[in-house]
Amino acid sequence: NKGLKAMFIMMNEARLGVAVQGLSQSEVAYQNAVTYAKDRLQGRSLTGPKSPDKPADPIIVHPDVRRTLMSIRAFNEAARALVIWTALHGDVSHRSDDEKARQFSDDMMGLMTPVLKGVLTDTGFANAVNAQQMYGGHGYIGEWGMEQFVRDARIAMIYEGANGIQALDLVGRKLPANGGRAIMSFFNEVNTFLKENKDDKELAAFTGPLKKAMDDLQAATMWFMNNAMKNPDNAGAGSTDYMHLFGLTALGYMWARMALTIKAKLAEDAGGKADWFENKLAFGTFFMERTLPETSAHLARISSGSDTMMSVGADAF
Repeated sequence: NKGLKAMFIMMNEARLGVAVQGLSQSEVAYQNAVTYAKDRLQGRSLTGPKSPDKPADPIIVHPDVRRTLMSIRAFNEAARALVIWTALHGDVSHRSDDEKARQFSDDMMGLMTPVLKGVLTDTGFANAVNAQQMYGGHGYIGEWGMEQFVRDARIAMIYEGANGIQALDLVGRKLPANGGRAIMSFFNEVNTFLKENKDDKELAAFTGPLKKAMDDLQAATMWFMNNAMKNPDNAGAGSTDYMHLFGLTALGYMWARMALTIKAKLAEDAGGKADWFENKLAFGTFFMERTLPETSAHLARISSGSDTMMSVGADAF
């Protein structure tokens, strides 16, 4: 009678692999889209020609093209960091001699598995579609390869447990496990980081938005505690939004940690990579300004509960 337990060990490992697949599809689609955006000539910059010697400017001069590309890149870099952060916890959970460290890391692995699988594959597919959009009609035909990335990214949202199941696993199993020990440990880690860096004005562009995201995540968690027990439909109705709220907050935490490291590198000797570090900070700032605020929308949807969606009969659909 241990087969189901063994199967879920296999499934959870596979879910982490699928999460990396979602990120990989996002990355390869981004790399192709950037190459095309730098090469494709179409129209002129809104602020005047940037390539006056050419019949048109490359489309990368246009703000909306940059918005699309920066959204994908900023996600990819934070997602890669979150995968590595989680993988390191996997090593600690199996190898550390410190029992408390093993427990904490094992909790983080369990908590992050549905988040990584759901968020990285949902967003990986969306990013592949957005990268395809950079090509216009060219992106829809087989010649450029972008439609292949979109098709390949789509399956990752389904197998090893469709993403709606990942969200239910997070809310229904991972949050209440061991009296909420894992989620409280995550809150404590991020809030400790925020407390330690609250007076760093140079880091405020990262800690300020992260603090707001954490407030949203904690409010959503508390809302479930107060409303899901008496009506489990409230948990089901908000589970996907909670998964993405959690994912955005974790990605924001990764950017804040990266920003802290980058600022330390710049304050010392950047080793000739100052421009590279500054550019990385720009992508991180973009994420904090343009992507992380989506946590508030997720919180609003969670807080609306399940009454409306459950108020109509099946025959009304």
